Amino acid sequence: MGAPMARRLVAAGHQVTTWRRGAGVSAAAAVEGADLVITMLSDPAAVREVLTAALPGLRPGATVVEMSTIGPEAVRELRALLPPSVALVDAPVLGSVGPAAEGTLTVLAGGDVSGCREVLSVFGSVRELGPLGAGAAMKIAVMSAMVPAHVLLAETYAYGEAHGVDREALADVLAGTPLGVLAERLRAPSKETRYSLAHAAKDLELGAWEGASLATAARARLQEARAAGLGERDLTAIAEHVADPPGPRAVPLNPSTVPATNGMYSHAVRVGDMLYVSGQAAFDEQGNLVGEGSMAAQAEHVFQVIGRILADQGATFDDIAFIRTYLTDMDARAEYGAVRRKYITGTPPASTTVEVSKLFMPGLLLEVDLIVALRPGRP
Repeated sequence: MGAPMARRLVAAGHQVTTWRRGAGVSAAAAVEGADLVITMLSDPAAVREVLTAALPGLRPGATVVEMSTIGPEAVRELRALLPPSVALVDAPVLGSVGPAAEGTLTVLAGGDVSGCREVLSVFGSVRELGPLGAGAAMKIAVMSAMVPAHVLLAETYAYGEAHGVDREALADVLAGTPLGVLAERLRAPSKETRYSLAHAAKDLELGAWEGASLATAARARLQEARAAGLGERDLTAIAEHVADPPGPRAVPLNPSTVPATNGMYSHAVRVGDMLYVSGQAAFDEQGNLVGEGSMAAQAEHVFQVIGRILADQGATFDDIAFIRTYLTDMDARAEYGAVRRKYITGTPPASTTVEVSKLFMPGLLLEVDLIVALRPGRP
């Protein structure tokens, strides 16, 4: 997406410097002196990483336009990260590589766009939606409808095939319904990746909330397909996965709403209706310790992260079947217990608490792992 958008800016007469992760020059050097900095990246962690690296080069009075799909919470985090002298606009887009090249994207803008409206119009039509974060929230809301619709149609074609319905005839009938355009896309999965299945799964993960039953079902389908190796394929490849799913398997889960792992483990693994959550500890996206010296602060962070992992699978703290806690000082268990009772308020799960001499990172005071029974009817 970034490359055709940059070409449109050049064609419109703007002076453009492009940069991507892994380039020889630093992010700070790339943005030095720029009036406008546009980010188009894969997920919240990537945006935080790049803008953190770019901070020394951002001049006072510059505007950062964040055009990735990262959700409103991440936008608020970016506002806290950037200095007050640097303006921030969130402006994710609707459309794929083709519309990006043609300048027919829909730009969903939040915040004060007075300083960048002309530039944004180069990409397509600009919808000014309100305060900072409004564009990011609108993008997630739209994708929470569009992505599950793809999964629904994939299941529709699979049902038809299982019951002897001619695929072409079904597509023709669907063409006369409000689902016609999407049905045509799913008729034959695209060989070109316009919107990757992995990005679609990420977008639904960002929009996870307890009441989203249909989106939760679609997200589980996409996570299974991603684990089966279809992540870099176009979203329409979900039709292949639904028609010929792999046998039962462990599906690793790493929601974008929690700090990234070091690549040696997954935050959770789902097997059927059981969720196994790895030990969660108090560190942030950069791997830095949170709440140094405070059992209460570290416990609060851990349970917040656990809550996000549960929400990603449509679960709550009431669904925890077993919880195990490792403390470096059993004398601090009362502080830990006070925080735990804020989150686990119903019938307590099976539980084990043990004291250990140390944990994997200096300064960590606790680590918590879980087994969760996902509720029947929830994917």
